[in-house]
Amino acid sequence: MTLLSVRNLRVTFPTRQGTFEAVRGVSFDLGRERLGVVGESGSGKSMTGRAILGLVRPPGRVTADRMELDGQSILNLPERRMRRIRGRRISMVMQDPKFSLNPVMTVGDQIMEAYRLHAGGAKHAARDKALEMLRAVQIRDPERVMAAYPHEVSGGMGQRIMIAMMLAPDPEILIADEPTSALDVSVRTEVLNIMDRLVRDRGMGLIFISHDLNLVAQFCDRVLIMYAGRIVETLAAKDLHQARHPYTQGLLNSLPRLDAPQDRLPVLQRQDAWREGDTITQSLDTEFPGGL
Repeated sequence: MTLLSVRNLRVTFPTRQGTFEAVRGVSFDLGRERLGVVGESGSGKSMTGRAILGLVRPPGRVTADRMELDGQSILNLPERRMRRIRGRRISMVMQDPKFSLNPVMTVGDQIMEAYRLHAGGAKHAARDKALEMLRAVQIRDPERVMAAYPHEVSGGMGQRIMIAMMLAPDPEILIADEPTSALDVSVRTEVLNIMDRLVRDRGMGLIFISHDLNLVAQFCDRVLIMYAGRIVETLAAKDLHQARHPYTQGLLNSLPRLDAPQDRLPVLQRQDAWREGDTITQSLDTEFPGGL
């Protein structure tokens, strides 16, 4: 089942040198799966997520042949209508999510506020939901954490609190923009396991934006590789290390490996043809719904 369908998405900004295209003709479908989006800084990964949620503000301009959620267009909806979708049906965990928390509100008040904004209901029901979500992300003593302020929790706990807040309204899709980039390996693994379990249990679609190719290969079902605002390759995550596009191969070759140490890692040699070339779409198993 396809939850989200995007065709020829473009995000442009006017500059003194002319129009800059941050996203150039991106197309993909998302089913009930974990879809990884990989690329360098500036490749358009985060901007794609923001465009889906209607978070690109003027003078930025978003166009597409199609952007549909469950078959209904969400392209450039009025802000009032988009607010009914944002958070309730599609949630996004931003980069360094702990710093998205309000420093002068308790954790509990913030989760309850987000839940009541999208789902309504009485305050006691929102409190019960907040406690349920804190337990779901494996936070011990949720009553104590509910009363804590953001500066009183660790980085890993802050990440889990934000995931709990974004998942409280039971959205259909979660966009996670490098949610574990500031965490150490042990905490990162724990947070990913929590996200994986919640996404699978709820039958959600996940767009996981990351720089870490090895992490995406292990965690995701399918991967889109972005370069200069466009998708250059799409393939099953388990086949990532057999990628055919020279850009993907260059990214993989630039990663240090314990089993094959080198004195100097190779530098990615860019080619102008990558900016305009055809997308490589490798054969995908039927277990990955929404494949291109």
